[in-house]
Order: sequence, then C-alpha cells, then structure tokens
Amino acid sequence: MISELKALFDYYEKEKGIDRAKMVEALSQALLAASKKSIGPARELRIDIDPEKGTIKAWAKLLAVETVTNPWEELPLAKARMIKKEAMLGDEIDLEVTPKNMGRIAAQTAKQTMLQRLRMAEKENLYDEFKDRTGDVVNGTIRRFDKSDVVVDLGKFEGTMPSKERVSTEDYTPGDRMRFYVKAVEREGARGPEIVLSRAHVNFVRRLFEFEVSEIGDRTVEIASIAREAGYRTKVAVHSADEKVDPVGACVGLRGARVKNIVRELNNEKVDIIRWKSDPAEFVREALKPIKVLSIQVAPDHKAARLTVSEEDLSKAIGRRGQNARLTSRLVGMELSIERDEHAAEVFEGQLDTAAHELERALGINLDTARKLANGGLGDLQELRRVDMEDISEVLGGDDQLAQQVYTLIAAYTPKA
Repeated sequence: MISELKALFDYYEKEKGIDRAKMVEALSQALLAASKKSIGPARELRIDIDPEKGTIKAWAKLLAVETVTNPWEELPLAKARMIKKEAMLGDEIDLEVTPKNMGRIAAQTAKQTMLQRLRMAEKENLYDEFKDRTGDVVNGTIRRFDKSDVVVDLGKFEGTMPSKERVSTEDYTPGDRMRFYVKAVEREGARGPEIVLSRAHVNFVRRLFEFEVSEIGDRTVEIASIAREAGYRTKVAVHSADEKVDPVGACVGLRGARVKNIVRELNNEKVDIIRWKSDPAEFVREALKPIKVLSIQVAPDHKAARLTVSEEDLSKAIGRRGQNARLTSRLVGMELSIERDEHAAEVFEGQLDTAAHELERALGINLDTARKLANGGLGDLQELRRVDMEDISEVLGGDDQLAQQVYTLIAAYTPKA
C-alpha cells in the first residue's frame, strides 16, 4: 500500500497539478470515516499520513484515569505513563490505534472516496486556471454525451456544452475536433466547478472574426453589432474610423478567403457583412441590401422604424419565417415594421383604371370587359391588335362569344387622326 499510495500522490501531483497537501487531507478524511468501523468510536480519532514515505497511522487522544469505564475514551494511568512518563490523571495521551488491516481498509474502502475528493480538488484547479478565460475560443475533442449535454476534452480538463448551446444543424460525434466558445466558468455547477462551452453564442462569431481579420484584432476595423440565428444566418455590421480602410473588404478578404474560413468553421452558416452607418435610417437600408427600401420613418427615440418596400421585395425583406426581418431588427437595435408600398400599388391600380376607360371609349365595350382586358395585361390597343382571339378568350375567362365580339371591334378600330 505504501508504494501504491506514493505512486498515486506522484501521478496526481505531476499529471493533474493537484497539490499534495490537498490529497493528504482528502485521504485522511476518507480513511477516518473508514477506520471508525474497524477501530471503533475512539476519542478524537485522527489519521496521520506521511506523503513522502506513504505511511498511514491512526491516533486517538485518550484520557489518563485510575479506573477505565469507557475504553474508547479512557486509558489506565499505568499504561499512560508507559507512553508519557510524566502523565497525570486527566492528561490527554496520544495513543496509536492503527489496526493491522489498515492497508486493506485503505485499499478497499477509502480509495474510491479519496478519488472523489481528488476529482473535486482537480475541479477547483480547473476553476483557478479557467476563471479568467471566459470569452476565449478553445480547441477540444468531443468525448461523450451526458444526456443531452456534450462533454468535451480540453486536454487537461473537460468542458460541457449544454443542449441549449449546441447548434441545431450540427452533428456531434465522439472524436470530432472542434472549436468552442468559453461561455462561463462556474464555481458552483451541478457537478462542482465546470467550464460551460458554446457553439451557438453570438460572441463565438465575434471571436472568429477577431482571429481571422487582423484589422479587427488591431482595432483598425471594429464590429459594431452582430445578430445571429445559429446554424442558419449571421449579420455582422463593421466600420472603420480610417477612411482609407474598407471595413467590409477587410472582413471578406482576398477572393473571400477570410470570410470563407469563418463560414467553414460555422459549418456553412450564411454570414452577411454589412457596413455600419451612424444614421439609423441609412443603417437599416444597408442592412437590407440588395432590397431597396422605398421609404423609412424612424421614431424619435430610435427604438422603432417603419419602412416600405415594393411588392416584389416584401417577401425577401421579411425572409423565410421572418428570419431576415428578425436579424435586421437585432442588428440595428430597432423594432422594424416592414410593409408593402401602398402608393406604388395605388399608382398601378390607377394606370389599370385609365387603360380600361380608354378601351371602353375606343371600342365601345362595357367597362367590366375593359377592366378584365386591362387586368390581363391587354390594356393597350396596340398590344390588342397583335394578339389572337384565343388569348383574348383566355383573359375573358373562356367566353369565346365575347372574345369574338372584342376581336371584331379591334379589327374594325381606326385610330383618330
């Protein structure tokens, strides 16, 4: 047991960086609990361990008495004087009570308890080493799954990526080597001190840009804001105080090399790089490009904005399941209300109405028929002269008789000089 115990101390001290004094304390407490079963409830029982020699001794502090009534707490005066010559009645005498089977007790009963205590000490070291690394990006290898959490080997320590910090579009397989964002280092986690990792955190993207884009690292270019829906899309707004520096170009890199490296690390998540503007309205326009914003009204407190886009751009501005609108809103820091440009629709309706009335006057048809032709794209007389009767019938809902009448009127129409 002596050589085994010394080897255990040496291993944990050199390989795990755990202080030997902490290990001695942990083993002493474990053996104390285990030894009470063998020794009994001796008064002030304690365990002394020599970490260098690897020896273990049990001691009790008994009272010197004339007549022993409680052997767990008392010692005959005569026996006490054999240990301490000057012993008097009532003196406390240290008596070695190490059982013959202490080696077996230590090996069988206390070892597991000691290892548990040592794991706690190891986690305390983890906290001390990682407490200042919150916000860093670390490399790790996926080791196993603990329910829905992913346990990651960081080399000397292990980190945990909770299910809410995972990216829904990513697959995680033991043995995969990936980069992780250190979201927090918690002293009082569910299993003691623990490193909380993330790949879904918005600052993971920020740190990747800092590593990949030297201009961000030296603050020539700054990230003004980021909005992310992990696994799907990220919008990053950048700017530079140096007018000679193109912040978007710096982030994209030569032939897109820089942003491609970031996208690759994010497993092909779409990344939009946007030029930041100090003017809120201009910033919104930049964030929605290439969609053209027709009009925008920003609230006085800059917390909300109402904007209009064309009918064709409305669905693009909102995005699939509202994603583009949500991300843009987070990026610019305003609640956005995106609407179709009703003015453009009104102008278009007016043009159709004018065309219908012109057809009514020119051909002598009723207004309802003229509206059907105009709405079907046949509101121009010149266009009508070039189409077949079948095309007219289709626009008129398959009414061949009415189509024939219109076709005859068109053929007979003579423009006024």
